[in-house]
Amino acid sequence: QVDLVESGGGLVQAGGSLRLSCAASGSMSSINTMGWYRQAPGKQRELVAFITSRGTTSYADSVKGRFTISRDNAKNTVYLQMNILKSEDTAVYYCNVDGYRSGPTYYTGALWGRGTQVTVSS
Repeated sequence: QVDLVESGGGLVQAGGSLRLSCAASGSMSSINTMGWYRQAPGKQRELVAFITSRGTTSYADSVKGRFTISRDNAKNTVYLQMNILKSEDTAVYYCNVDGYRSGPTYYTGALWGRGTQVTVSS
């Protein structure tokens, strides 16, 4: 069984920083794209950033220049460094994996974590 576990969320003042982590547990290898999404109350889930297995990154316009995504393939972990946080960054942040191998099987569907709350006070 595989699972994604997020950590690092919390309450921070506007202008502050947080670092989210997402560790993939269980028998998981050859992870393709890893990403972070977020969902604010009353809004749809949106893509924040993703990073491919080769390290190519992409960001939502709203976080460019403030957030940095990275990954440690040896640890099957993806990170999201969030700086200069704004009240509009308040949301539940979800980790996502798109494609991975578990045992002899390669799964092409998305795998989601349970989410971690980020609250930015103004």
